[in-house]
Amino acid sequence: MGHINQNTFKFLKDLQDNNTREWFAEEKERYEAALADVRLFVADLINSLSQFDPHITTDIQANKCLFRIYRDTRFSKDKTPYKNWFGAGISKDGRKLDGPEYYIHISPDNSFIACGYWRPEKKHLDAIRQEIDYNEEKFNAIIADLQKKSGLTLEEEDKLKRPPAGYEATHPSIEFLKLKSFVAHKSLSNSALTDKNALNNIIALYKTMLPLKQYLHEAIDND
Repeated sequence: MGHINQNTFKFLKDLQDNNTREWFAEEKERYEAALADVRLFVADLINSLSQFDPHITTDIQANKCLFRIYRDTRFSKDKTPYKNWFGAGISKDGRKLDGPEYYIHISPDNSFIACGYWRPEKKHLDAIRQEIDYNEEKFNAIIADLQKKSGLTLEEEDKLKRPPAGYEATHPSIEFLKLKSFVAHKSLSNSALTDKNALNNIIALYKTMLPLKQYLHEAIDND
C-alpha cells in the first residue's frame, strides 16, 4: 500500500474528541479498519527495513510491534480509556526489545518516526557511554552526517544535568555522554504519511539513521 489512509487520521481525531468507552464501542468497525491500515503499513516497513538492516527480518510480525490503543489509567490523572495514536516499535522482539529499534508514531498533527535506543538499561547505557568515550570520532562523524543528510540531531531533552560518574565535565563529548537516551527523531505531517510515496520517504529517512543504530548495536554487543 505504501501510505496511511486519510480515514485513519479521521478516526484518531474523532477518538481524540470523543474518548469514551461508549463512543469507541459504537465506532469499533472504524477502529478495526484503522488498525488494519496501520498494521499493513508497519508490515511494509518491516519488509523494506529487512532489505538493508540485518537486525530486521521478514518473520517479524507487525502485530507484535504495535502498541495497544487501550490506556493503563491506574496510576494516571488522565482517565481517558484510549490513546489517540498508533505506535509501533520495530525490532527482532517487536515493541518489547531492550535495544536499538525503529519507532513510528501516528497521531493527528503529531506524527513522527525515530530510531535509536530509548532509556537503555544501566549495563547498556554504560557500554554506549564507554564506546563514545573510546570511539568518539566515529560517533561525532555519524551525528554530523545525520545532520548534513537529513537535518536531524539526537534528542537532548532526556539527559543528566551533571556529567555521569567516571567522566569529567571537560570531556569533548560530555553533552553526548550526559544523554540517557540515544534517539534521532523526525516529525511528520499528516500529508507526509498519506502521500503515495510515504513508505519510500520514511525508509529513506531510516536509512540515514541506520549508522547510529549500528553504532549502538556494536556498543552493547561488544560489552
